[in-house]
Amino acid sequence: MNIEAYLERINYRGSLLPSAKTLRDLQLAHLVAVPFENLSIHWGEPIVLTDEALFEKIVERRRGGFCYELNGLFAALLRNLGFKVAMLSAGVADDGGVFSPAFDHMTLLVSLDERWLVDVGFGDTFREPLRLEMGMEQAQNGRVYRIDADGQWWTLMEFKNGGEGRAQYRFDLQSYHFGDYVERCRYHQTSPESHFTQKRICSRATQTGRLTLSRNRFITALLSGDRQERVIEGEDEVTQILEEHFGMVR
Repeated sequence: MNIEAYLERINYRGSLLPSAKTLRDLQLAHLVAVPFENLSIHWGEPIVLTDEALFEKIVERRRGGFCYELNGLFAALLRNLGFKVAMLSAGVADDGGVFSPAFDHMTLLVSLDERWLVDVGFGDTFREPLRLEMGMEQAQNGRVYRIDADGQWWTLMEFKNGGEGRAQYRFDLQSYHFGDYVERCRYHQTSPESHFTQKRICSRATQTGRLTLSRNRFITALLSGDRQERVIEGEDEVTQILEEHFGMVR
């Protein structure tokens, strides 16, 4: 891997020592620089789960991706920097708290002196790694996260504005490889039941909040809770927004 090119892509100039601070700084830099997006599905581009294909797409062509792509390539970067990384299988919770099948989401476990849950591919969620410690409440940017454990399952909970917790996803601690995710990745690219085929999305964190292109709307959200939303007038404006706010040129 061309580590220098990857670090330039995420505008990272900090320490490369495999430490908790480096891990935290790398995750935040990645979330701010590289968008969570599913545009390949809507542009007819096949998604190939190899380090080489993902590096070409995300680093060289300065694109984003969804969980398998973003977390998969980020795992490769971390390994090249000396971190011990495992790719985990997760099921995502719906509004009723029912979890989707295994391998529906890829998240990462990084083992240092302590174990950390790391994720650059789940959209609007925790910005800094979370200690993998059962029941510990961890506050970030006005939200609180807690990881619960029950048997083989670990469940990520999120609490907003002091309200009731909502499950985000559940995972086990077995390490997997790209080939294990291929079937669900194909499902999300092709099935009319997948929310990724039903609407396009492009979203990235900013230092003060989040920018999101969703269907025909452009949304600016701040960590303070303020939000602005406007309707996009045609595909020319979509192209302009992608280039101006996400650094993407088709």
